[in-house]
Amino acid sequence: MSVDARPDIEFAALHAALRAELPAARRLRRRIHADPRLAADEQSTLDLVLGQLPGPAQPVAQTGALVRMGRPGPAVAVRAELDALPLVEETGVAWASVNGAMHACGHDVHLAALVALTRAVAQVDGAVPLVAVFQPREETYPSGARDIVESDALDREGVAAVVGAHVQPVLAGGQIACTPGAVNAAADEFVVSMHGRAGHAAYPHLNRDAVLALAQCVVSLQQLISRDTDPMVPAVLTVGAIAGGEAANATPGVATARGIIRSMSEAHRRTLHERLHTVVAGVAQVHDCTATVEIISGEPVLHNDPGLAAATSVLLAAAGYEVVDSLRSCGADDFAYYAARYPSLMLFVGLGDGRGPALHHPAFLPDDGAVDRVAEVMLAGYLAATRIGVY
Repeated sequence: MSVDARPDIEFAALHAALRAELPAARRLRRRIHADPRLAADEQSTLDLVLGQLPGPAQPVAQTGALVRMGRPGPAVAVRAELDALPLVEETGVAWASVNGAMHACGHDVHLAALVALTRAVAQVDGAVPLVAVFQPREETYPSGARDIVESDALDREGVAAVVGAHVQPVLAGGQIACTPGAVNAAADEFVVSMHGRAGHAAYPHLNRDAVLALAQCVVSLQQLISRDTDPMVPAVLTVGAIAGGEAANATPGVATARGIIRSMSEAHRRTLHERLHTVVAGVAQVHDCTATVEIISGEPVLHNDPGLAAATSVLLAAAGYEVVDSLRSCGADDFAYYAARYPSLMLFVGLGDGRGPALHHPAFLPDDGAVDRVAEVMLAGYLAATRIGVY
C-alpha cells in the first residue's frame, strides 16, 4: 500500500494546532490523575474532560460521551478511557491520588491527549470529522466499549474507523508498536464449583472430598494449554482464586475455583471453553462428585486492521518515531469490541527502558511527555484512516 507521508496542508495545520494544545493537556492530565474515579463512577472525570471541549456531547454507556468535531460526513473515532483502578497510589508526586483509586494504566494520559486532539481538529476548517469517544468501564465488566458498539451510537455518527493508543512501559521511549492482526487476547473468566459430601475428616470414606476433587481439577486444567492448543498460537489459563472449607478437621461440601482463559485465536477460545467443561465433569465423576462451570465471556481477540496499521506506520516513521510491528500480548482490552465491528487500530506508545513499574503497579507514572506522544500517535492514526479508503 502506498501512502503519501509528506506533510500536506491539512497535516501541517492539524499538527500545529495540536502542538499548541499540548501544554494545557499536560496540566489537564495532572488534574485527572489527582482525582481518579472507578468504573461506573466516572461522571466527575467526564465533566472535567467535557468542560475543556467546544460543542455538544452525546451521552453513551451511562457515564461516557461522544464529541464530534469537523465537517459533516463519515468520521474517524478515537477512543480514550475514563476509569481508574482500585489501587492506593505510591508515586509520591504532589498531584498523586489520595482517594484509594489510581490511574495506574495511563488512562489519564490518554484522556488528556484526546482532549488536545479534539480541540485541534475543531480549529482546522474542513478537517475530516473526528468522533472523540470518552469511554467508561474499560477495566471491568460490563464493558463500556461493548455497550457503545451495541448502542449503534457510532453508526449514527457515520464512524468508518476507530483508533486507540495506549502507553506501554515494555517499549522504549520513542518506540511505537503498530502491529497488524491479532495484538491482544480474548479474555474469559470462569468459575468452577465442585460439590461433594461434607463430613468429619476422620471418616473420609463416608465423605466425598470436594477440595481434593477441585485440586485435581486445577492441575488437570493446566494441561489444556499444553495439549489442546497449537503451541505456535499463544494461550493462557490461570486459576487465581480457590475457596473451600473453614475447619482443618472437616471436609466441606463445596469448593470453588475462579480463573481466566486468554487466547489469541477464536478457534482456540471455543476449544478451551468446550474442554474446560469436559475436564471438570470428568474429574468430578472420578471423585464421585458433581460440578458446575460458569464462563463469563469477556473481550474478543483484538485484531488490528492491516491496511490501517501500514498507513499509520508510514506517518509515524515520517514523524521520527521508531515503529515496531511485532508487539503482541495476552493482555486484553475492550477496544476489541470496536475492532470486531469497524476497521480499527490499537497503537502502543513506549515510555522508557522497560525497567520501571509496570501497568497496574501503584508506582506507575508516565512522564508528562507521554501526553504529547500519545496525542501525536492518535493524530497519525486519525489521518491514516482518512487516506486509505477505510474512511
